[in-house]
Amino acid sequence: MADNDIFGVRIPDSKMAREITQRIRDTESDLLFHHSTRVYFWGALTGKRNSLTFDPELLYAAAMFHDLGITHGYDESQLRFEVDGANAARDFLRGHGIFEGDIEKVWLAIALHTTPGIPEHMHPEISLVQAGAGMDMAGRNFDHFTDEEREAVIAAYPRSHDFGHEVIEAFYHGMKHRPDSTFGTFNDDFLAFKDSSFQRGNLCSIILGSRWEQ
Repeated sequence: MADNDIFGVRIPDSKMAREITQRIRDTESDLLFHHSTRVYFWGALTGKRNSLTFDPELLYAAAMFHDLGITHGYDESQLRFEVDGANAARDFLRGHGIFEGDIEKVWLAIALHTTPGIPEHMHPEISLVQAGAGMDMAGRNFDHFTDEEREAVIAAYPRSHDFGHEVIEAFYHGMKHRPDSTFGTFNDDFLAFKDSSFQRGNLCSIILGSRWEQ
C-alpha cells in the first residue's frame, strides 16, 4: 500500500484497509484501482476542506468497492453494478465484524454514487464517495482543489491522458450484458416529452468535455 500523506489525508493503516487494498488490487484493472483510490482522496480532501466528520476507513471501503460491479466477476449479473459493489462490500465488512449501522453507510455510499441529488443530504461517508467519483470522472468541483492537491493525487495514483475513453470502454463492458439495469430515474422523460427544447444530459460527453480533458 502506498504510504502517501497528501495534504493531511492518508489511506487508513489498518489490517482491514490493507485487505481491502489487496482485494481490489487483485480484482480490478490498474485503471479502476487508481480511479477508486483517487476517489478516496478527492472525497477525503473534500471532507477535510468542509470540516466534515467522517470515518476514513468506511470512506476508503466505499471508495474502493464502488466500481467492483463492472469487473469480470459480475459478467452474468442482472443487478445494477452499484448494487453488486455494495453487496460485495457488505459481505466483506460483515466478515470483519463491522457494526451494521456502519455497513449500511458503506452500502448506501456505493449504491447511490451514480445518483445525484441524494447523497449530499446523507452521512458524509455517503456524500463524499459521490463527490470523489464526480471529481475524478467528470471534474465536478475541479476548481475547489488547488493545483498542488490535484498534482499530488495524480502523481501518487496516475490518471492516464486517455482516461475518459478508457473508463467509458470499461463501463460499457461492465454493463452491456444488463441493459435494463441502466434505466434512469425517469424524471427527464417527463421534461423531454413535454418540452421539445429540453436537452438530456450525457455523461460520456460530460466526461470527455471535463476540465480533466482540457
